[in-house]
Amino acid sequence: MKYQIIGKNIQVTDGIASAIEKKLSKMDKFFLINDDVECRAVVSVHGETQRVEITIFLPQMPLRAEVEDADLYAAIDLAIDKLVGQMRKVKTRMDRSRGRASFIDAVQFQELLDEQDDNKEEDVVVRAKSYYLTPMKIDEAILRMEALGHDFFVYLDEEDDRISVVYIRRDGGYGVIQAENPIA
Repeated sequence: MKYQIIGKNIQVTDGIASAIEKKLSKMDKFFLINDDVECRAVVSVHGETQRVEITIFLPQMPLRAEVEDADLYAAIDLAIDKLVGQMRKVKTRMDRSRGRASFIDAVQFQELLDEQDDNKEEDVVVRAKSYYLTPMKIDEAILRMEALGHDFFVYLDEEDDRISVVYIRRDGGYGVIQAENPIA
């Protein structure tokens, strides 16, 4: 894996960088030997807490974990545990649907297969909702989101006919996720 370690509100020392790389290198056993897999770790300080965000960019899907803790090294361990849990969950879902090929090409799950999980919780969709996407500008979408008291809102961007989601960011402000393909 290629590593990129970024510090926000903190200077990433050689000690912090080597600790992150050492702990992340233990995850190499889950991946096929491939230098194309990139990993970005963002370390930041927010008051008394340390935040670690780790993203592993796989060709099929990114894996991401974000953890806050008073101790930076504990946050790193928790983030890696979270990533391993995500890999286990994806593998379980893929086994259920029998659609293994595309993800297995990039990720080696043999280590996870050896460990059996006795506490299997089923993810269940408890509500499905559909509605007509109204073309609107982002300002109107933000107003509707706030009026509903939600932290996200799905709408059709009237400027480029793309399905968009506006959301409230944890660090303040708003973010927009937009589909690359327009509705045609």
